[in-house]
Amino acid sequence: MKIVISSNTSWSIYNFRLNLARNLSKNGYKVILVAPRDKYSEILEKEFDYYDVFMNNKGTNPIEDFKTIISYYRLYKDIKPNIVLNFTIKPNIYGTIACSWLKIKTINNIAGLGYLFVHQNLVTIIAKKLYKYSQKKANKIFFQNREDYKTFTTQKLVDIEKCDILPGSGVDVNKFTSSNKEKEDNIFRFLLIARMIWDKGIDEFVEAAKIVKKSYSNVEFLLLGETNVDNPNSIPIEQIKKWEKEEIIKYLGSSDNVKEEIEKVDCIVLPSYYREGTPRVLLEASSMEKPVITTNNVGCRDVVEDKVTGYICEIKNPKHLAKKMIKILNLTDLQRNEMGKKGREKIIQEFDEKIVIDKYLNTIKDNI
Repeated sequence: MKIVISSNTSWSIYNFRLNLARNLSKNGYKVILVAPRDKYSEILEKEFDYYDVFMNNKGTNPIEDFKTIISYYRLYKDIKPNIVLNFTIKPNIYGTIACSWLKIKTINNIAGLGYLFVHQNLVTIIAKKLYKYSQKKANKIFFQNREDYKTFTTQKLVDIEKCDILPGSGVDVNKFTSSNKEKEDNIFRFLLIARMIWDKGIDEFVEAAKIVKKSYSNVEFLLLGETNVDNPNSIPIEQIKKWEKEEIIKYLGSSDNVKEEIEKVDCIVLPSYYREGTPRVLLEASSMEKPVITTNNVGCRDVVEDKVTGYICEIKNPKHLAKKMIKILNLTDLQRNEMGKKGREKIIQEFDEKIVIDKYLNTIKDNI
């Protein structure tokens, strides 16, 4: 039994789907990974069969998108998978269309609606039509939060009987645990981990940092994540360097070891107004017993129990974000530790990766 896992980057498979692939393999399935080639493809090839597929993640050129469908069609006609698990927009749409031509079953994961659904325009209308057409051909559709599920079902973009909700991508609670290391200094560190795009609330984080720094001197504000990403709202590296020069934030670059970076800080902040699925960084941070601050935004609010595991702030409101940061700062170590412990309890109960993997295993069995 051959199962394909397809996404829009090898990076995303490596970071978000590797444990799913490994568990499918342990259960006797032949797992094949399909994504455009990037620097993570070589890592994937060491463990699984991997195939490149043509995909332009930057644009919406219909000719290039048709090439993507043909690329999928030719590949799947050759390797003959039994089921394809699609992740991210273009595999969900174009991979599913190609599979329907070959009568291959598909299980899709709509993990946040991203830029398209934040900035409503002609492209959004086209995307919805493509979703509606393609998802009729899917065998199962998973959503990562109730709001996205409601959006798609109420707008009749999907057949409700095909749909189910997952607790995000889940998190490996055995890997993301607290180290309980003693702090080496008295500096309190807030860290925002995300791709460097405006919709992740980067500007709000910077503005809130300015407010907090007026009253507190022993505080650092850190940014971690890729710059120059394929997104119209990408933040230029020059802007980040300007903030650094003004001593508002420190930019840590990008990292393949997010766990190590989370361990070094006191609180994770994600002031996103991006149309999230369920942000992985909030799951990982909470699993590591770190208090978190995030916005009252789709996907984000599902992870945090306000005033218990962290704080929820208003969207696009740096003053409100700063207030929540100051609240965290004014807690005792004992109170912050208790908040972190409550966060991990919530993750284990609701967001353990095993829940997601078991749902996939059961769905695959149902579709064999």
